[in-house]
Amino acid sequence: MTADRRTVLALTGALLAGAAGCLSDDGSSDGNGNGSPTDDSDQPDDGEPSSAFDGDADFDFPQVDPVTDPNIDTAALATQVRGNIDFSLALLEHLREADPESNLFVSPYSISVALAMTYAGARGETADEMANALRYELEGEDLHAAFGTLEAEFERRNEDGATVETPDWMADEASEDDLGFELSSANAVWPDEGLALNGDFLELLAAYYGAGERLVDFSGSPDDAREEINAWVEAQTNDRIEDLLPEGSVDAATRLVLTNAIYFLAAWEHDFDPENTEPATFIGLDGEETEIDMMHQSTELRYAEVDDHQLVELPYANGETSMVVILPAAGEFEAFEESVSTDHLGQLLEETSRPQVDLALPKFEIESKMSLVETMQELGMERAFGSGADFSGMLEGDGGGLFIDDIVHQSFVAVDEDGTEAAAATAVIMTESAPADHVEMTVDRPFLFYIRDQPTETPLFWGRVVDGETLQDD
Repeated sequence: MTADRRTVLALTGALLAGAAGCLSDDGSSDGNGNGSPTDDSDQPDDGEPSSAFDGDADFDFPQVDPVTDPNIDTAALATQVRGNIDFSLALLEHLREADPESNLFVSPYSISVALAMTYAGARGETADEMANALRYELEGEDLHAAFGTLEAEFERRNEDGATVETPDWMADEASEDDLGFELSSANAVWPDEGLALNGDFLELLAAYYGAGERLVDFSGSPDDAREEINAWVEAQTNDRIEDLLPEGSVDAATRLVLTNAIYFLAAWEHDFDPENTEPATFIGLDGEETEIDMMHQSTELRYAEVDDHQLVELPYANGETSMVVILPAAGEFEAFEESVSTDHLGQLLEETSRPQVDLALPKFEIESKMSLVETMQELGMERAFGSGADFSGMLEGDGGGLFIDDIVHQSFVAVDEDGTEAAAATAVIMTESAPADHVEMTVDRPFLFYIRDQPTETPLFWGRVVDGETLQDD
């Protein structure tokens, strides 16, 4: 991560959020201050201590209390955030099944927002399938108000980042007005010049997603339109997401593209000393050993260990975002990944306390690019891709015959001693027709990680690392 990138600090995407918002600042749970159940009714009948993964009872998700829109129903918003997390896990399940031996990084939030804008114009069974596949728990304008509130909350993080003090590691390279944190998410609607979009549809996207209408000439100059969209995405992601729409992805039959772009660059609250970074061996999912650069720090952090599964939370400098790293027990990565659920994550996070953690974490970079058509079809969203799709809410008149031709998602993450840079973009292309006091955690085998916005519990980015050979930039 170069010095100039470290001073930008921003965010654009989608990813899994946990439930650590239920924890107080000292890492205790709301009940009794140590992460244990609040009364005997939560204990097993045999009197044995409960595990974070005992049973399938729903985790009592904390209420979201947004600052930007105090009039929104906070219980409804919390319900939708839970739906976003459920979608994140369902998405990851299908993506890893397609390529189980590879590293992966995506932004479920970016995908969900881009498709929420598309969903605003869906009707009938097309809308029903989209809502089920995307785990939309709210209906109609309530759903879009929830996403609009999240977008406004992220913009507030961006404003608050201006007050973050410049960290020590940046002191020699940064000017006085350099930010310690910035968060941004942007949306846009790209209709063909000849497409008559419904005024109510455009007003809804502008009101809740800040998505302006940007006319392009798909019919006459599809490649020029593609390059204009790509340039917008690059600008919104600090040039990290290039050529989101590859050559040939749009043509004269394309009528509409909806885009979300998200970018994140943040300093750690507790940075890793580069002098402590040293070569280490990472053992991949297939057992192959790879030499990597391993970072080290010993810091008081939120940490949990349940059934030999370890979790640590690394806060960023703004105090409202963090990276959660989950290291399943040796030999149990695949079983853990297959069984993890929203409730399991919440229960595991509820077990955290604040010991001194001797942490060893790899430096790594991951890039992913994919079409999500098959994945969304597997999740139950089928009608949206065929001639029988109903997106009549988008257009004036009889609604034409719009359907989704492709959903393109691209993402990038880099983690080093100073912090994290992450970016993602999504385009929907539419065509007509209790731990010890001192612990150790060495992340030298397959692991999961995610970046979350703590106050809203919103999934931003999620990743899996199973192959050490491709981790680092040559």
